Amino acid sequence: MAGNDPFDGLDIPDDPSADLDRATQALTIRTEERRYGKHMVVIAGFDDSVEPESLASELKSALGTGGTVKEGHIEIQGDHEVRIRDLLTERGYQITG
Repeated sequence: MAGNDPFDGLDIPDDPSADLDRATQALTIRTEERRYGKHMVVIAGFDDSVEPESLASELKSALGTGGTVKEGHIEIQGDHEVRIRDLLTERGYQITG
């Protein structure tokens, strides 16, 4: 019978293995103190399968702060390490440090 696909209407991602890619990565998160006592959270350990630019954009929007991507790692302005850990864990990333 045409049109009776049992998967119609389900929220299935285009690439179901993307969640697996995230779960197998071991990200490290650390807070560095920069000039004038400013804090910067550095997130490193991304595989080639992840675009750090899009993740950085999501994190900056969620936290309402600035940041950048340099040499394959994300730098987020401010002392947001705890919140960043929570956001990345919610997105399926494994945090090791």
